Amino acid sequence: MGKIGRSISAAVLVTCIFLITAPYCMAAGGISLEDAWNVIKEKKFVDLTHAFEPGIPHWKGFPDEKLETLYWYEPGVGKLGAGFYAQAFTHVGQWGTHVDPPAHFVKGLRTVDQIDVKEMILPLVVIDVHEAVAKNPDYTLSMDDIKNWEKNHGQIPEGAFVAMRTDWSKRWPGMDAMQNKDANGIAHYPGWSMETLKYLYENCKITASGHETTDTDPGVATSKDDYSLETYILKSNHYQIELLTHLDKVPEAGALVVASFPKPKGGSGFPARVFAILP
Repeated sequence: MGKIGRSISAAVLVTCIFLITAPYCMAAGGISLEDAWNVIKEKKFVDLTHAFEPGIPHWKGFPDEKLETLYWYEPGVGKLGAGFYAQAFTHVGQWGTHVDPPAHFVKGLRTVDQIDVKEMILPLVVIDVHEAVAKNPDYTLSMDDIKNWEKNHGQIPEGAFVAMRTDWSKRWPGMDAMQNKDANGIAHYPGWSMETLKYLYENCKITASGHETTDTDPGVATSKDDYSLETYILKSNHYQIELLTHLDKVPEAGALVVASFPKPKGGSGFPARVFAILP
């Protein structure tokens, strides 16, 4: 099947999934949600999430995670007793692969529990710049990168989740490798650009975006405490996912992404479980 055919098939499948208020997706010739599920369950699923634990890469201002075993199967191990296995996790909301809701930066905007579940299953767009990043760790996404994607795959679909593939996640779980600091303490890792973010959110009207690094902004900016790009996304009342992985295992177009996370009341962020369904 050609690129156009794959795009049409993906569009039909997405339409079927989202029209949950109707018994049939008429645009797909009467295909039901059960039919859509029968298609989806046979597809390949790719986990885009790092497992979190103490010691993983994180923003410089956050403390490390603390992990306790409260109960263990046998006596003598659990802090509170025995008979079953239960742990206590103490970490900041932005830990591991995580969601940043608008309220993370902007008082009064949506917290984690206020993100609609309809925003959690979306067409996945992957813009691949890993070769450019290999040559220049300070690389930022350009309009040429986006236009090249659209030349190959068509217009970026409205409501999509756009991920920037840099292969930076291959440096995980080394904190020093992820930060890539020089002798002066300046971090060197890739990021987005304001021009591309405005195009994606304002022109294409995407729902959310994500990346493999610890920050939206490139390292040379965050080293100066400049988080203007992340501020732009969150201030526009959209969410983002940070510290994604395995973007090298998904296609640039045609897949779906499921970005799910717990529902802490008034939450400022939380570890997420993100995965792709391949076409």
